[in-house]
Amino acid sequence: MFYHVKDLQFNARVSKPDPAFATLLLEQFGGANGELAAALRYFGQAFGAKNPYPDKYDLLMDIATEEFSHLEIVGATIQMLLTGINGDLKNAAESSEIMKLMKGKAAKEEVIHQGMVAPQFLIGSAGGPCYTNSQGVPWTAAYINGDATGELTADLRSNIAAESRAKMVYEYLLQFTEDPYVKETLRFLMTREVAHFQMFEAALETIHPNFPPGVLQSDPKFSNAYFNMSSGNDFTGPWNEGKSTQFGETIQYIDDPINYVLETNGLLTHEAKGTDRTEDAVQKVNQQLSKLKSQEVNGSTPSGVQQWNNPLPETATGAKETEIPADGKRKGRKVTK
Repeated sequence: MFYHVKDLQFNARVSKPDPAFATLLLEQFGGANGELAAALRYFGQAFGAKNPYPDKYDLLMDIATEEFSHLEIVGATIQMLLTGINGDLKNAAESSEIMKLMKGKAAKEEVIHQGMVAPQFLIGSAGGPCYTNSQGVPWTAAYINGDATGELTADLRSNIAAESRAKMVYEYLLQFTEDPYVKETLRFLMTREVAHFQMFEAALETIHPNFPPGVLQSDPKFSNAYFNMSSGNDFTGPWNEGKSTQFGETIQYIDDPINYVLETNGLLTHEAKGTDRTEDAVQKVNQQLSKLKSQEVNGSTPSGVQQWNNPLPETATGAKETEIPADGKRKGRKVTK
């Protein structure tokens, strides 16, 4: 159940109209890394987490709801940056805000030119935000459909990356406005991306095991092999020497992959090196995790009639607690028999 509070989470302000920056800000309204995408991404992921991970369901729904709040902040900012456009399209009074901003035919043509990048401002919404990116491309579910995999550890990693991308978009947007009030709003939104990054990271660390994502383990013959697939200067680092980050296996550096593939008959005779994991051990873990994950999901779903809302707890007297609304306001709990 959503309940809309008319005040914004962060009180957005602007100093003056700025149609050009409003167009850029559309990227965070209806773009691939914007607030609508984030809200729907986490909203969709939450459904599969409801029974096996009720705590993560709560996290995802909380952050999804906050992202809808951020979408409202972005939309409100765009609307304020377009102050006067709607009225000017209906009444081109010289005293209007947007006419003062344009100051003559040449400036008016420049505003029209800016608006042509996202023409919906001028001929579609008449001065309101639309669900497009900054180039006028309509928002699409293709931005997020791959981010709900049914494997929460994979989804949380995707969310960490999504928050990183969104943070960078806000960082870049900050370079294109001089309005101190707009900067204030963008900095708040950017900071919340950093906060969400840490929340998803912390949630991932509470799931054990969380690597590799899913159930099936990796093949020990290839899990620590690094193929030098480019010519020229070769660089080394913890990604191709020393121990691997998760399994602690010694990395095999294959310097000449062309000859090595030929020598091993297309890697068919390649042998596992630098690891204690064996194929038998991998299959044993596969069976154990398959059983564990299946029980985790099935065991968290009650048999019989399904309901989404949790039943209310009973008191010591056997009575159930129930919410008693009064005058449309939430009052707390009252015990009834």
